[in-house]
Amino acid sequence: MIAHLTGRILEKHPNRIVIDVNGVGYDVAVPLSTFYGLGEPGSEIALRIHTHVREDALALYGFASALERDLFERLIGISGIGPKLALAVLSGMEPLDLIRAIERSDLARLTGIPGVGKKTSERIVLELKDRLPRAQVVAVAADRLAPEPPMLRDDVLSALVNLGYHRPLAEKAVAAAIAATPDGGFERTLKQALRELAK
Repeated sequence: MIAHLTGRILEKHPNRIVIDVNGVGYDVAVPLSTFYGLGEPGSEIALRIHTHVREDALALYGFASALERDLFERLIGISGIGPKLALAVLSGMEPLDLIRAIERSDLARLTGIPGVGKKTSERIVLELKDRLPRAQVVAVAADRLAPEPPMLRDDVLSALVNLGYHRPLAEKAVAAAIAATPDGGFERTLKQALRELAK
């Protein structure tokens, strides 16, 4: 089983990249959360890999962090959730936000992800609520520059989504804006987030 790949980005498309490892091109499906952090074609890359084997296919799924891969593997362990839907879940929400939504049984947030219905959301919460990867969450949360004021974060994120920005991209911009202006109010944080999106 392939667990890790280090090489060069040969091709880059949303949800899919080709990694050149010593002349061999590996086709790897990735969530948008990983895709947005990648460099341009030609740049070096290292991804954690989940190898999915079926009778008729062998597919590789790549993740920027151990937490993303862990969540993916827990999601596909749920009856009725395959790799494509698990990837859609991780593309629709940042890992820490997904964990928060599961812990709070926030079905509305989960059903907001394209392809995830009410029954699937209920199953995710039921199956994963007591089986979330706690140690990794603490480590990732500790890496954040500043605690996020939840109301401010949600308000700015909502404003960006209403302006038409893609949710995962907007979430990254809001996190960066809050880190850059920790004492900023709504207007200042929104302006900073828009600057982040314009970069």
